[in-house]
Amino acid sequence: MGWNDARARVALRAIFDAAVAAADPRRVLGEHLPEKPAGRCVVVGAGKAAAVMASALEHAWADVAFSGLVVTRYGHAVPTRRIEVIEASHPVPDANSEAAARAMLERVAGLGPDDLVLALISGGGSALLALPAAGLTLADKQAVNRALLACGANISEMNAVRKHLSAIKGGRLAAAAAPARVVTLAISDVPGDDPAVIASGPTVPDPTSFAEARAVLARHGITPPAAVAAHLAAARDETPKPGSLHGTFRLISTPAMALAAAAAEARRRRLAPLILGDALEGESREMGVVMAGIARSVRRHHQPLAAPAALLSGGETTVTIGAGPAGRGGRNTEFLLGLAVALGGEAGVWAIAGDTDGIDGTEDAAGAVIGPDSLARARAAGLDARAMLDAHDSYGLFEALGDLIRIGPTLTNVNDVRAILVA
Repeated sequence: MGWNDARARVALRAIFDAAVAAADPRRVLGEHLPEKPAGRCVVVGAGKAAAVMASALEHAWADVAFSGLVVTRYGHAVPTRRIEVIEASHPVPDANSEAAARAMLERVAGLGPDDLVLALISGGGSALLALPAAGLTLADKQAVNRALLACGANISEMNAVRKHLSAIKGGRLAAAAAPARVVTLAISDVPGDDPAVIASGPTVPDPTSFAEARAVLARHGITPPAAVAAHLAAARDETPKPGSLHGTFRLISTPAMALAAAAAEARRRRLAPLILGDALEGESREMGVVMAGIARSVRRHHQPLAAPAALLSGGETTVTIGAGPAGRGGRNTEFLLGLAVALGGEAGVWAIAGDTDGIDGTEDAAGAVIGPDSLARARAAGLDARAMLDAHDSYGLFEALGDLIRIGPTLTNVNDVRAILVA
């Protein structure tokens, strides 16, 4: 059977769904739990998957006495019995982000060496756990967060700054819990799965410094509020450094695991999978140009593999807005629009890209799907794809074409999954 539009779209959606399912905490959390504690057990957590991780823990440890508090994004809460769930704003923190962080520090205070702090950490935790350092306000942190999001800074850069404006990130939560044993179960959404970067590493040592935080702002031309500039310049109360904290950190789901599941689904669909990497970074639209070149090579020269094939990748690209007005869209829809423009209607190539948390940027879609006819359909609808790409209005184009993927919050997050089907 040959590949047509309907078959290709069904296959791509199945590949994406398989990646998301592989990262479901309800499937994977139980096998990573530590020994049940002899003393008190306090559960804390932050991230888009924090509530469902808490629910999975309650199911797995039904016979263990514990209490706790987690914070997740608005719309990501699930029912829990013993662990309190607070919802807060993402990607820019709000008052609930601050209140949750303050309450978490209170929960872990006064514990002893026989007690256990179990930290449930996932992507998004950095914005959701926002307690300003002494002398700073939430408004200060919000201003810096917005500037970092708009300038195209990558996640490592953003978190280096966030940790040095925080009273809880960069290992400070674990320091507050000492001498209790701290075990962190984490779902990674960052390139390289660096524990210090996932949710700004509230329970792990921080290798970055005040000087690096200042350098990030300078590199991206960000002028922070006066209080932030003064705080970074003073460089007092540095974050805990490697060797100063002694906890256990366990990755329960990662982008690589999700891509492996996507590859298995591709094989079931009689597509030869090629994983190009789980940690790709760079400008979204330029990533589209690169991937278009690889897809053409597969189709025309059977390199680096023969069609029918699925080119799979993960990671987190960026969208640099610039000074002009911008439309609507996230990094996945911008990648797809850049890919479509670069392909120029190439026959036999379809693609899907989406954020595994179900929300691409700040919009209501996880991502979108393109096919060989996407540009022609856009022209027929009176849309200029290249102009909309320049205006960062990828959401507007795919909404008009009916090609957005709306699945709602998935309650997990292993970053973006991209799949290009070459027939």
